Amino acid sequence: MPTVYITTPPEAAETLVETLLEERLAACVNRLPTKSTYRWEGEIHRDEEALLLAKTTAEAYPDLVDRVREIHPHDVPCIERFDEDHVLEPFAEWRDTSVR
Repeated sequence: MPTVYITTPPEAAETLVETLLEERLAACVNRLPTKSTYRWEGEIHRDEEALLLAKTTAEAYPDLVDRVREIHPHDVPCIERFDEDHVLEPFAEWRDTSVR
């Protein structure tokens, strides 16, 4: 089952988190403050961002990506999928029942 790593401007984080949870595309989303340094259009940028870790299912993952792309303020949002090799079974069961 995947955990999805998403970065976003802090002011957009709450909308993303609430949307993913309300639409049952994620069972849980952890939000952490972070500073991102990256190259964009030939320049180096340094921005305060929110790092989101969304717990979802393989079946819901494509819909989660589509929804994030629809509402994310960046033209090219950072969305990365990490598949778990091991997860506590009760947590996996809870996650699976929490996501549509």
